[in-house]
Amino acid sequence: MSTQPASHAFDDAAQTWNRRFASETYLFGTEPNSYLRRQAFRWQRGDRVLCVADGEGRNSVWLARQGLQVDAFDIAEAGVRKAQRLARQAKVAVNFSVADGDRLDWPANLYDGIAAIFVQFADPAMRTRLFNNMTRALKPGGLLVLQGYTPKQLDYKTGGPPFVENLYTPALLREAFASLEIIELTEYEDTLTEGTQHHGQSALIGLVARKAA
Repeated sequence: MSTQPASHAFDDAAQTWNRRFASETYLFGTEPNSYLRRQAFRWQRGDRVLCVADGEGRNSVWLARQGLQVDAFDIAEAGVRKAQRLARQAKVAVNFSVADGDRLDWPANLYDGIAAIFVQFADPAMRTRLFNNMTRALKPGGLLVLQGYTPKQLDYKTGGPPFVENLYTPALLREAFASLEIIELTEYEDTLTEGTQHHGQSALIGLVARKAA
């Protein structure tokens, strides 16, 4: 999944991710992220949810299959095309757009939910902007579900960026989302089988947070 990656990782984010998504194979698979699957009960059918940097659509399409109204974006046109194909195959509607986190027209107080799953190719400066925009876009009472890798992931090398500054710690997330009520913040390890890119023992962190009503 891709926002605009760190400058030390990629010179051209869209070109990099378009190249990665060019294959017919879904790099991260077509099944939803397991943490998102476990947390999705918190939203109700008909709720409007935004999937941030949704890549090839595995999470947005699955949420739409649960009866949610889903918007999703990614910087890579190739990824969005595959996401649209996945939605057609699943016979669901998702409002996809090609955009990066800085150029998206973030609405205020619109979404019942935001899903941000492995959006860790945003460097720290962009991450701050992205997290602020996500908070602003949640409506009062809206829920954020976020998953990422912790610094220990650098030992496993089973997915994610190879830069410690792009990885998450509990303290980082508490500070970034200080204006939200933290419902769950859990640091754990699990074996991921998400396509070829997230595969194997992984050091993970999950966050569920609510905007004040």
